[in-house]
Amino acid sequence: MASLQFQLLQKDKNSRARAGEVTTDHGTILTPIFMPVGTVGTVKAVTQQQLVNEVKAQIILGNTYHLYLRPGIEVIEKCGGLHQFINWKKPILTDSGGYQVFSLAGTRKIKEDGVTFQSHIDGSKHVFTPEKVMDIQRIIGADIIMAFDECPPGGSDHKYAQKSMELTHRWLERCINQFNATENKYGYTQNLFPIVQGGVHQDLRKVSCEFISSKNATGNAIGGLSVGEPQEKMYEICSLCCDHLPENKPRYLMGVGTPWNILECIGMGIDMFDCVMPTRNGRNAMLFTTKGVINIDNKKWEMDCSPIDDGIACEVSNYYSKAYLRHLMKAKEILGLTIASVHNLAFYGWLMNEARKKIIEGNFESWKKEMVVQLQQRL
Repeated sequence: MASLQFQLLQKDKNSRARAGEVTTDHGTILTPIFMPVGTVGTVKAVTQQQLVNEVKAQIILGNTYHLYLRPGIEVIEKCGGLHQFINWKKPILTDSGGYQVFSLAGTRKIKEDGVTFQSHIDGSKHVFTPEKVMDIQRIIGADIIMAFDECPPGGSDHKYAQKSMELTHRWLERCINQFNATENKYGYTQNLFPIVQGGVHQDLRKVSCEFISSKNATGNAIGGLSVGEPQEKMYEICSLCCDHLPENKPRYLMGVGTPWNILECIGMGIDMFDCVMPTRNGRNAMLFTTKGVINIDNKKWEMDCSPIDDGIACEVSNYYSKAYLRHLMKAKEILGLTIASVHNLAFYGWLMNEARKKIIEGNFESWKKEMVVQLQQRL
């Protein structure tokens, strides 16, 4: 068993984009990477076989808050951890639940010790402390587990953002102590990533980056972005964080975002991304394609018998037509949700592979500028 390793293989000549490899006990992840979100142990409407064969996913996410409430950690532990429970052989990352607790603003109380919250399922009361969240994630069994943080709203003023950041830093100390005091659960190495916070305030983000970097973790995450702040502000903070986080560790930008957001942030030096957007938007009839964005509900696609997207090597995207997918969506057939979700995830995977190729070739920046415009076109 070895701790997570990161190898930086190539840097782009005209930007800070980089291609690398993250190696875990469940396999190697080629970066930059997009990680499909499997909140409750499933990527919605997509089978594990489709994730492997069509999406070519190298790592997926689970969520501590949701898995803790249902099916419960007793079930997951009895089945040998999340990998065994869902029969997934590749790496898994678990989000600590900090963001979910943040989104429950009306039913939670944040104190120094931790957070008291009500279940969104049955209203029952629960407490998350940094120590408990580490223990839960150990039992879930992810390869990468996230520190418990407070995620302040996008428009938080300096005073609130500072108070929140300082609490996140104190919680991180407790997370590290508990993580170090506990063993790997299922015979493979688990790795703890701290999370940078500080809202949209540059001075706080710099302080947080320096604090997080001092912990010498195997990787580092940037949280608290894409939570309501303007896009330009997100880019500004992301760039600043990349200036102050170690170059020899993977950088993970949490919860971002659109294909063009991701390309811009790759250019700043981000390696890892996750977002519910490809699956959630797919279920709501928005398709990301190599030519631009399609609302498959629109009548213009009713008679369009061409493939969903012949620009990517995904069987689902080439096998089904736009007209057929529109029909499935209009008829509220479940297959439509699966096709749209698989396609969007496969498109995100294609985009990451193309970005990696362009970084290695040395022409990422010029390609990125063209793609950012192309991908935002409304077809």
